[in-house]
Amino acid sequence: MSAISGSIRKIDDAPHLVLTRQLDVSVHDAWRDLTESARLERWIGRWEGDPQTGSVTFFMTAEGEDIPGEAYAIETCEPPRRFAGTTASGWHLWFELAASDGKTTLAFGHRLNPTDDVGSIGPGWEYYLDRLVCAQAGVDCGSIVWDDYYPALQGEYERLVAAD
Repeated sequence: MSAISGSIRKIDDAPHLVLTRQLDVSVHDAWRDLTESARLERWIGRWEGDPQTGSVTFFMTAEGEDIPGEAYAIETCEPPRRFAGTTASGWHLWFELAASDGKTTLAFGHRLNPTDDVGSIGPGWEYYLDRLVCAQAGVDCGSIVWDDYYPALQGEYERLVAAD
């Protein structure tokens, strides 16, 4: 990873870190990779519970095997285009998918709280979104190395926020 893909955008009067990826899959496959527990687990984690209730428990299994789950409130779910929710720790996360010629553009957003450390959050999302691309390509996600992202991209993300 040599450059950041994130930018800061004002959405509803709040700053959001927005990262994009071009995915070589259909919008329906991208939706499944981002919302189905078994497919999520290939690159970031899994959820348990019944999404119909508006809440699930998310386990970030890519961080390790004994990671505790965190409640995730589902606020928007419009298959196969838009999804948003908020973690119990206060992270508001969302994504939008747009289809074009059998491929999909992913815009992934993280609404920033005043105390958020974008110098670690930005590299973290770059890392996980690249793991998503690897999983979609059938490549071992272990080929994505955390040290290539953090602290390597930390300074660029800190400058991005400082410039906003």
